Amino acid sequence: MTSETGRGGPVRTAQGWLRRRTVDIIDVFVYVVVLNLAVEYLPSVISETFTLSLLTAVLLKVVLEVVLLLKGAVVTRLRSARTRRAKAASFLMLWVVAAGSKLVVLALIDLVFGDAVSLGGFIPVTLLVITLLFARATVRRSLHEPPD
Repeated sequence: MTSETGRGGPVRTAQGWLRRRTVDIIDVFVYVVVLNLAVEYLPSVISETFTLSLLTAVLLKVVLEVVLLLKGAVVTRLRSARTRRAKAASFLMLWVVAAGSKLVVLALIDLVFGDAVSLGGFIPVTLLVITLLFARATVRRSLHEPPD
């Protein structure tokens, strides 16, 4: 890559980039496990092959990262709102992002994979997304704790 140039130089940037990619890969692996457990135990969740579930996990990773960024921006706006009208508008935006993201996930899965992958309806995909985010947080937390 690049040679070391001091504090915060190219080496630190390269290490940060590599660490971020490692976290992304771990997230995708977690998503694959959760998704395949859902396929196995929930009749409404379907993936015809493991390859499709892996690709679905990658798509979910991208979509959920965008949704989390949007949610963070809306929460920041909500916290800085001074008037009731601004707070209500921000809260409505938060609800639209939360509910709308599930509809976007369903539409993208249908568009990209057609009948080969189904995440069920609004309720199953909502439960799946909550489970994905919970599993991701749990794995990330466990990787950052020092061993006994």
